[in-house]
Amino acid sequence: MIHPGKALKQVLYSFFRKTATVRYPAVKIDMPEGFRGKLKFYPEKCIGCKMCMRDCPSGAITITKDEQNKFVAEVNLGRCIYCGQCVDSCLKKALELTREFELAQLDSAKLKVVFRALPEQNTK
Repeated sequence: MIHPGKALKQVLYSFFRKTATVRYPAVKIDMPEGFRGKLKFYPEKCIGCKMCMRDCPSGAITITKDEQNKFVAEVNLGRCIYCGQCVDSCLKKALELTREFELAQLDSAKLKVVFRALPEQNTK
C-alpha cells in the first residue's frame, strides 16, 4: 500500500517536471531527415526500366505507359512496407521517399495512388 505522503511527494514531483510525451496530433511533428514515408514519383525522369517494380519486395509498384507514351506509376500504399528499396534501385532518381506519414484510410481504394506526368502546355 502506498502511503499518502509518498503519493503526494510523487504527484508534486511529476507536476513540476517537463512532460515526456508530445501533444500529437494537436502539435504537428516534423520527421527527421532520412525518414521513410510516402513515395513521390517524378514521371518526367522515369525511363521505364521498371527496376523499382522488380526490386519491390511487396509488389506495391506498377509502371505502365499511357496514351501519350508517358510513364504512369501506381503505388499501392496498403502493400508498401516503406523499405526504400525502389528508391535505391531507381537509376534516374524518379522515386523519392517523403516525410509524410499520416496515411491511414478507412477505404482501401484510397491507398492506391496513381502518379502521371502533367500534360504539356502549348505556350504560343
